[in-house]
Amino acid sequence: MKRVAFLFTSAPHGSSAGREGLDALLATSALTEDIGVFFLSDGVMQILPGQNPKKILARDYISTFKVLPLYDIEQCWVCAQSLRERGISAGQDFVIEAEALEPEALRARLDEFDVLLTF
Repeated sequence: MKRVAFLFTSAPHGSSAGREGLDALLATSALTEDIGVFFLSDGVMQILPGQNPKKILARDYISTFKVLPLYDIEQCWVCAQSLRERGISAGQDFVIEAEALEPEALRARLDEFDVLLTF
């Protein structure tokens, strides 16, 4: 079975990419257990707690990331450089367990996967 990586690169509000990526991620988990989840660029904001999307009339799906361990999705990484560029501490609590990696280490992890899906 191929190893599949999901890359979240867009901010959680303003487009449906994050929500669609999460739906695809959960659906794919029924087919394979070898899934990696990466949060890069503005995608690091997908897993920040305390967001209130209802204030901008958006649907709250961010808390749904909390169910990833129930789907045996435990390989999650966040780009440390992307966090710094957005003024977010690497020690920040996220809605899921995600290991912060520098870009070079993140690329090495990505190379371990056969299929990359970007949202």
